[in-house]
Amino acid sequence: MKILIAPLNWGLGHATRCIPLIRQYIAQGHEVVLGGDGESLMLLRQTFPDLRAIDLPSLELRYTENAKQRGFYLRAIPALIRFMIADHYYLRRQLAIEHFDWVISDNRFGLFSRQTHSIYMTHQLYVQLPKRLKIFEPLARAMHACIYKRYKEVWVPDYANTQNNLAGDLAHGGRFDRWAKYIGPLSRFGNQEERVGGRESGVGNRGAGYTIVAILSGLEPQRTYFEQELVNRFKESKESVLIVRGKIGGPATTTHIGAVTLVPQMRDEELLPLLQRTDKIIARSGYSTIMDLAVLGLLHKAEFHPTPGQSEQEYLAQIFMHRLRGFSTVSHS
Repeated sequence: MKILIAPLNWGLGHATRCIPLIRQYIAQGHEVVLGGDGESLMLLRQTFPDLRAIDLPSLELRYTENAKQRGFYLRAIPALIRFMIADHYYLRRQLAIEHFDWVISDNRFGLFSRQTHSIYMTHQLYVQLPKRLKIFEPLARAMHACIYKRYKEVWVPDYANTQNNLAGDLAHGGRFDRWAKYIGPLSRFGNQEERVGGRESGVGNRGAGYTIVAILSGLEPQRTYFEQELVNRFKESKESVLIVRGKIGGPATTTHIGAVTLVPQMRDEELLPLLQRTDKIIARSGYSTIMDLAVLGLLHKAEFHPTPGQSEQEYLAQIFMHRLRGFSTVSHS
């Protein structure tokens, strides 16, 4: 089969959770074509340099500077609609040039067509809105359902079991469950131990001493604010701290600020041993990060900081605080 796999460019999580799917289909002998835009597509191109990549329309969004993201969601609606229409018509034009047996869209709303087997992947069947917008939540969920019903299949990267799942009420417990095919968690670190083969990078060799590893991602300017907060918190610490900035495509420059080491990005085989050795992992409570740590059995090390005003991440951080003993959640005020 010829398969187009295209993640949403909203942080790096949508791209990283597509990595195990891409590896699986390559191993099965299928032809995989990458699709996307921005840093998500850059990450996939770096990970799979031998695969062909298609530049898809971009979604230009930035978080607001205020902590509660006032107005962000309302201002995002027109951009999301334009993005969906642009993706849909781009796919239509592309299918006139070449055929794809499957098109797998990770939260790109418009990549569906009757001319191919369209698959929509999401962990959020039930959209979570901020408290001040809760009255619109049923409407938002119905609108999201209207989008994914246009696809042949809806894949949810989670366990079907409602007791031991990872997404909680985001993906379980309502009338839209019947549309979902639960495919289990997806992690870029799946079978990673076999691929590492004991080889470590220079950073990995130094990493035996890192007591804290922070993994950053997400939209600007909040990603930068979080980085600055962590640097200020730890630069005079007695602990050794590594911050993986989640910056793709820039110079591979390592920076030292007091006790803090900052690197733009790391390959999976470099990052894995650091996560396994460290005492604490600091990250946003994005769903892809939760899947990675769950697959590695490292959720007990996590300190989650939800992106301010992003109700989905606030919900996920809250449920894992209650599920895991010793699990700490720190929110921005």
